[in-house]
Amino acid sequence: MQDWNTDSAIELYNIDRWGMGYFSINPRGHVEVLPTQNPATSVDIMEVIEDARDRGLTFPLVLRFQDLLQHRVETINLAFQSAINEFGYKNHYRGVFPIKVNQLREVVEEIVEAGRPFHLGIEAGSKPELLAALAIQNDPEGLIICNGYKDRQFIQSALLGNKLGNRVIMVVEKIEELFQIIEVSKKTGVEPMIGLRVRLQSKGAGKWATSGGENAKFGLSTADLVRASETLKAEGLAHCLKLVHFHVGSQVPDIGTIKRAVREAARFYSKLAKLGHELGYLDVGGGLAVDYDGSNTAFDSSTNYTLQEYARDVIYNIMDVCDSEAIPHPIIVSESGRALVAHHSVLVVEAFGSIEKYDASAAFSAKPSDHKLVSDIFDIEKNLTEANRTEMFHDAQEIKEQTLSMFNFGLMDLESKAKIEQAYWRIAHRTVKLFHAQDDQEYIPDEVKELEVALGDQYVCNFSVFQSLLDHWALGQLFPVMPIHRLNEEPTHQATLVDITCDSDGKVSKFIDLQDVKETLPLHGLKGSEPYYIGFFLMGAYQDIMGDLHNLFGRVNEAHVFLDEDEEDGFYIEETIEGSTIAEVLSMTQWNQSDLIRGFKKQVDAAIKSDRLKPNEGMKLLTAYERGLKNYTYLDIQNGKA
Repeated sequence: MQDWNTDSAIELYNIDRWGMGYFSINPRGHVEVLPTQNPATSVDIMEVIEDARDRGLTFPLVLRFQDLLQHRVETINLAFQSAINEFGYKNHYRGVFPIKVNQLREVVEEIVEAGRPFHLGIEAGSKPELLAALAIQNDPEGLIICNGYKDRQFIQSALLGNKLGNRVIMVVEKIEELFQIIEVSKKTGVEPMIGLRVRLQSKGAGKWATSGGENAKFGLSTADLVRASETLKAEGLAHCLKLVHFHVGSQVPDIGTIKRAVREAARFYSKLAKLGHELGYLDVGGGLAVDYDGSNTAFDSSTNYTLQEYARDVIYNIMDVCDSEAIPHPIIVSESGRALVAHHSVLVVEAFGSIEKYDASAAFSAKPSDHKLVSDIFDIEKNLTEANRTEMFHDAQEIKEQTLSMFNFGLMDLESKAKIEQAYWRIAHRTVKLFHAQDDQEYIPDEVKELEVALGDQYVCNFSVFQSLLDHWALGQLFPVMPIHRLNEEPTHQATLVDITCDSDGKVSKFIDLQDVKETLPLHGLKGSEPYYIGFFLMGAYQDIMGDLHNLFGRVNEAHVFLDEDEEDGFYIEETIEGSTIAEVLSMTQWNQSDLIRGFKKQVDAAIKSDRLKPNEGMKLLTAYERGLKNYTYLDIQNGKA
């Protein structure tokens, strides 16, 4: 077997593929972040963790690399500009950031600032998102695209933005909205900028495929488009129709879907323009996928195209259709939120324990008082060889099944059952090793592969899947997961990850792989009190916002990292944001802090009056209770122990 090194770790965890040049492993065996894809400006995650801990932050901890956000903004805009130049496209590109992907102020501010040279806009899908966009978007060339269903207040807020000189375009999702927009605009005396969302026949692919197609939740039918055109003309507002919009879903893995949808939408754009509307924008929506597993395929968690291919296909197909219709090229708008923010965020969790199938260090021997099956399975273990491995394992399986039946009928004692189970798992472990003993082994039976998964440990990690990995739990979305240190050591354990919630679904048991989805993750053995950190990567899209409060585990601690060549380590933590306290999450479920303290104090007073507590003890208990309300909702890990 080849000696283990950091190149082995890069290959094992596939980091050179899904990392896109933003992540690697340094000679110390630590994951490093390259926010600008430049090796000269790399950041050692373990050094960031040390700095964050010095500031009092504990785990779980989100690390945001703000320079990476800026690089993603630049990269996407430059890709479109390159395609425009290549094909001689006669207009320009205006990206917008769909704020629903990550509404955190610090993230949005960084994106808006990085996007100023490109007139990057914002897409809002609700009243709160629109009000946030109106406050932060002050570029008259940048757009504010309003998607989602709208009421009068939503429409009034959008028109207020137009009054201030912003380019706020309300996208009509259903025909009734158009009538309401016209009515409110008349009352306010402000002409609207209107977009129409077309319901394409082209349907997306992947987990979000139902966002598009003729049965989609949003969008106007062809008949609705004709009616909208006639209505605007009748009201003298034909010139207010500025944009055609479509969306085929988030994380579209197949470029063929993109091409078909773009051509169909461009045809709608051209036909509406020929009806006499002063259109200027074609919004291709979101869908630009992120290669979470690095396989570069049409698998749900991957993508079979590059950013540059995406930009070229969008530009070319719109240009080709518009030229065939003799229609001027529109300004192209896209809402590529996932591809913009996914890479900038890393969730770091601490593993503080493991649940193993058997204790490899435990020594068991058969006693005369043991059940006969104990000596039988010990004989199997003793005589197990490469030649008889399959037969012996099957015999051990039969004994294990007999043991369960006999124990359930009260015919076997507890000690005998324990010895048989431990021997069975030792046999299983040796059987797997014997199948992998030869490097030229061509075929591993399915039952042995399943046995490998069954032998995997469970690493207990201080976090909540429901708060930090909701898409994984709800949709099976895969994220790259790997240790962030000790990568100059070969991992010797196969494991799944379990969180600290009381729910059996609080686990991660599906992991990225080039060939398929793996059910275990290679990890290192835990070393007593030494911390063991595991990173969840490409977490910046949706996961920060969509988490719930299962078991009342709240928002996690954050550290925002910026590059700085004048700093000794090449970076500094510009801001830290503490996660939710116990009192804060309780207040979200209508538990008032004062009422809680008052209720606890009543019990303390009663205990003092009944002589179950001394007054001094009671006051100490009350102080401890009040202090506890100010604590972080997650476990306090000290010296590797909860």
